[in-house]
Amino acid sequence: MKLVTAVIKPFKLDDVREALSEIGVQGVTVTEVKGFGRQKGHTELYRGAEYVVDFLPKVKIEIAIGDDMLDRVLEAISKAANTGKIGDGKIFVVDLQQAIRIRTGETGTDAV
Repeated sequence: MKLVTAVIKPFKLDDVREALSEIGVQGVTVTEVKGFGRQKGHTELYRGAEYVVDFLPKVKIEIAIGDDMLDRVLEAISKAANTGKIGDGKIFVVDLQQAIRIRTGETGTDAV
């Protein structure tokens, strides 16, 4: 099993969710986060005062999947979240040793 974590622009969340639903992904966890990468934030003007926004709003998506779904999930997220501009985000994949469905006690890929 794998845990796929994607950090994307907030306005791309619906596109990514739809793309994942189309390939059969059933469970997704979404968290609103802030961060920066190469773009290092930007300067904004508010009520005549200029200030620096260091951390930009992002959305973190976490998906636990079986190994057989990995390539399709990565492709779906990459295509749906891509704008072609800096700050599109990143996808991280880590091995998931165990998953347990609390309600039924199912383990492994059955729990996902």
